[in-house]
Amino acid sequence: MQVNRRIFQALTGITNRFYHSDKPKKVSLYSKISPLGNPSCSVTNELDEWVCKGNKIRFGEIQRIILDLRKRKRFSQALEASEWLKSSGIFTFSSTEHAVQLDLIGKVHGFPDAESYFNNLSKETKNDKTYGALLHCYVRQCQMEKALTHLRRMEEEGVSLSSVAFNDIMSLYTRTGEYERIPEMLRHMKEIGVCPDNLSYRICINSYGARSDIEGMERVLNEMENQSFIVMDWNTYAAVANTYVKEGLNDKANSFLKKAEEKIDNKEGIGYNYLISVHSKLGNKDEVIRLWFLEKSALKRCINRDYINMLEALVRLDLLEEAEQLLKEWETSDNCYDIRVPYIVIIGYTDKQLYEKAETMLEDLSTKGKILTPNIWGRLAAGYLDKDKFERAVKCMKVALSLKKDRKGWKPDPKVIMRILSLFAENGNVNDAESFFHSLRPIVAVNREMYHALLKSYIAGGKEVESLLNSMRDDNIDENEETKVILGINQ
Repeated sequence: MQVNRRIFQALTGITNRFYHSDKPKKVSLYSKISPLGNPSCSVTNELDEWVCKGNKIRFGEIQRIILDLRKRKRFSQALEASEWLKSSGIFTFSSTEHAVQLDLIGKVHGFPDAESYFNNLSKETKNDKTYGALLHCYVRQCQMEKALTHLRRMEEEGVSLSSVAFNDIMSLYTRTGEYERIPEMLRHMKEIGVCPDNLSYRICINSYGARSDIEGMERVLNEMENQSFIVMDWNTYAAVANTYVKEGLNDKANSFLKKAEEKIDNKEGIGYNYLISVHSKLGNKDEVIRLWFLEKSALKRCINRDYINMLEALVRLDLLEEAEQLLKEWETSDNCYDIRVPYIVIIGYTDKQLYEKAETMLEDLSTKGKILTPNIWGRLAAGYLDKDKFERAVKCMKVALSLKKDRKGWKPDPKVIMRILSLFAENGNVNDAESFFHSLRPIVAVNREMYHALLKSYIAGGKEVESLLNSMRDDNIDENEETKVILGINQ
């Protein structure tokens, strides 16, 4: 009760202002909540503490905090803030606030809880916003039947419909691969008087592209271009160009890439990145370089996403020296370190079988104290094996197995593991084989095939095998006919 009274005072009270020189920087509620990056940190406690200290809270400020938390995908905390605001009882939620809370409930707890929240809303707040929020929950969780039933209910109850609801359904069809149903939905929305927007047309255009139906794609594009209420955008032209690339219609692709470029906002890095990517698929080196310099001059600064896209384009064009130069430029930028950036060049080298260069780059990163992931070392080990460079392959795989951080479920390729163990056996390197075998244990479940390879190493190296056979039994792997054949070689 005391907290609620303070909440009321905080939300409605007037704060006296005191003016003095050298006053400390004012601490805002936003500055208190924003750093709470850990989802387990309670936003409710911060809000209660803020109110208990006599601070004032504005409705708009809480809304801004909720919006910011949603943008940063901190949905649990955003829901906490929304529930706190609702439970304060000072402000009556409009359908807009209910829609936001409904969406957050769906994200955090799933569509059943979102359904329950929606069903408990008053008739007045069940409108296009809240209906749309629940529809989006169904779509997000791929609940096709529920989504379609809900859309029909919206139509039957006379809910004001916009293209957003139909775009949701068409996006769901895209995710489920039901491309043929998308044009039907576009026709339906037009039949009931809902105007398609750019996204509606683009989803439909992409559905034809996914089915390699160029005629259908061009027909919808022509319709879109002739609509008075549509302002053509770069996204649509670029999507059309990408389909032409996929179908090998390079001249048409180049033509539509030019159209797309004419529509790009100079401050839109995503647009430049998309065009750079498509041009690289066409092998248009000069266009890729030209667009990169345009992007750099248009934007205040290029972020990691932009460098990643350009590096991928250069690697795709086999311009590895240029990629290395760009990597050096990125290293001198003020961008935060992202291992994905150098990895693009390293993977480019491995794809071209330039394994020594890739290894040199990895060792350089390691020397600089950068955290590396095991998958890249495992990839390098496989490459060295293909080149019959056994010692280098073993070295790289050992590094991969030693990296405990950022493993994220990584497992070494079983074929690579068996090749290494088999080569140890052929060379009679029993100690190395044994050491390698034991380094695998924390990461993969050892099997009969691996034991047999190690058994061959023991035999080739003249080592007593009884201890190894006991270890096999401890791992619930019994001797079979193949085991006896291997042991027979020893006899």
